[in-house]
Amino acid sequence: MSGVTRLEAHLAQGATTVCRAWAVTRRDGVVLGFTDHDRDLSFDGISFRADSGLTARALQQTSGLAVDNSEALGVLSAAAVTEEDLIAGRFDGADVRAWLVNWADVAVRQLLFRGTLGEVVRSGGAFRAELRGLSEGLNQPQGRAYQKTCSAILGDRACRFDLATPGYSWEGAIGAIADGRMFRLPGAEMQAAGFFDRGRLRVLSGAAAGLVGLIKRDTLGTGERTVELWDRLGVMPLTGDLVRIEAGCDRLASTCKEKFRNFINFQGFPHVPGEDWLISYPTGGSTNDGGSLSS
Repeated sequence: MSGVTRLEAHLAQGATTVCRAWAVTRRDGVVLGFTDHDRDLSFDGISFRADSGLTARALQQTSGLAVDNSEALGVLSAAAVTEEDLIAGRFDGADVRAWLVNWADVAVRQLLFRGTLGEVVRSGGAFRAELRGLSEGLNQPQGRAYQKTCSAILGDRACRFDLATPGYSWEGAIGAIADGRMFRLPGAEMQAAGFFDRGRLRVLSGAAAGLVGLIKRDTLGTGERTVELWDRLGVMPLTGDLVRIEAGCDRLASTCKEKFRNFINFQGFPHVPGEDWLISYPTGGSTNDGGSLSS
């Protein structure tokens, strides 16, 4: 008999020994287990802690394409979910699985829910996280946009540019931080100012390791480079922490061709006429031979 069949038989007895268990897999690979039972459980190589203070409201599920939804409620604790990790966004988009388990025999269980964490709200030493079902992905825009600029993200599967290409990234230690957004990087002056505009800064070591910030402005000084982020990181790195900065792209065809030499993978339509073309009319000073109007 399967675990689900055995669970159904157990529930039919009337007197049951069941509880709920949740596994949260963060995008950085960390797996956390929680249960509302009064003792720890373990299965599928995951330890489900009973002292986490995590609970969940009743799941709302439908047979159509409406998004399944619920909420997970919990208490912030140093051993499980910390406020620092929530602020840093380490739980954003985390994979969530929820089981109904016979705590007397954990092999008797059924997976009730699988999805991701959505909005997380913190208040008074506790947190509330929205649970989004697998059908949430069907509610996202699909296909390509008919536009002049590239619709890909630099380095993704559509772009195919390898950011490990020499000259397009730099790794080193932070020399100083100002206002939480200005990072001074000694020895990173191998490219012209502005080369890393719209790029990314990745923290490689320290308490903020794994966090990524978007670069607003890239300037050069004497013996150092300064990159300014659009927003502060959730956890502030320290001087001496290792970071990696990656080249930025403004998604223009000329940039793809000249800066990255990747025009074969350009995901835009650079010859789309602008809105002014719609109201244009022939004039005696222009060539009116029916040819291309693009330059």
